[in-house]
Amino acid sequence: MKRIATTTRPLPAPALPRRRWLGRAALALAACACLWGAQPGAVQAQDFPAKAVTIVVPFPAGGTTDLLARILGQHLSQQWGQSVVIDNKGGAGGNIGAQAAARAAADGYTLLMGTVGTHAINQSLYKKLPYDPVKDFQPLSRVALVPNLLVAHPQQPYKTVQELLSYARANPGKVDFASSGNGTSIHLSAELFKQMTGVDMQHIPYKGSAPAGADLLAGQVHIMFDNMPSAIQNVRAGRLVPLAVTTATRSAQLPDVPTIAEAGVPGFEAYSWFGLFAPAGTPEPVMQRLSQAITKALSDPQVVQKFAEQGAVAHPETPAEFTAFISAEAKKWQAVVKASGASVD
Repeated sequence: MKRIATTTRPLPAPALPRRRWLGRAALALAACACLWGAQPGAVQAQDFPAKAVTIVVPFPAGGTTDLLARILGQHLSQQWGQSVVIDNKGGAGGNIGAQAAARAAADGYTLLMGTVGTHAINQSLYKKLPYDPVKDFQPLSRVALVPNLLVAHPQQPYKTVQELLSYARANPGKVDFASSGNGTSIHLSAELFKQMTGVDMQHIPYKGSAPAGADLLAGQVHIMFDNMPSAIQNVRAGRLVPLAVTTATRSAQLPDVPTIAEAGVPGFEAYSWFGLFAPAGTPEPVMQRLSQAITKALSDPQVVQKFAEQGAVAHPETPAEFTAFISAEAKKWQAVVKASGASVD
């Protein structure tokens, strides 16, 4: 009988279930990423932002915090090609907006424009906060600092810091200073001045800087440590007398006005500051992308100029630098709040 040659062919492998196939594909992609040195979240960061980013402003529209956030947000929007939405959530000294941002998803798409109040003063001023300024946030960068300006009504008998000190020491308790409310940076700037000079002055708190400034202009109170943007036009018009700025260096807006340190109170420095924060747990690659974009924006000459027009100084920092700065500020203002006796339930 003639034999017929046969060829044995291996049977085809059974098709993998779709889920298993997808799983193996994902593992392969992950292995490629590792080979190329990618870190967890890096792919997500490369595409960030893929949608609109929201900056929560914990104060009403029109204030300094809001204005600076809008200037910065416009530049970030141009960088990213994505909308940047400003969400004003005012109330309780910034606590309501800070709480909302702390509870947002930790994906980089919700940020907080925090202030010296939300992250350095309120934890000492309020008996209980609805958020933890340290544990609930990751600092990105300080955005700007705004000097406070020590101003007096023109009819007062002092035109310099030394003349004010001499008058206050000769007339203890007879110098009234206005503020925008208990525990605000305007109030605590004056309390720090009292502590460092030993003078006795009377605090007259108001519900905001506008009514406080109005009474100062009317001569109902004597002096005020007002924010530069609020006071500078009245100074230029001669309606208020500038005694000194509260920052360590003179303001480019009023170069002839000395600092309080120069005027005879060495080491004095106080100002309002603003910075961007992300919710705790935001992936590190996303944090890096945000930090780089913020630094680029705050170094842009147009942003610097727009900030200067508001009396603010653009101040980019690394997250590590900003974290160290906040820690020092919290300790500084804790001592001032304690000595002043200010407290809010």
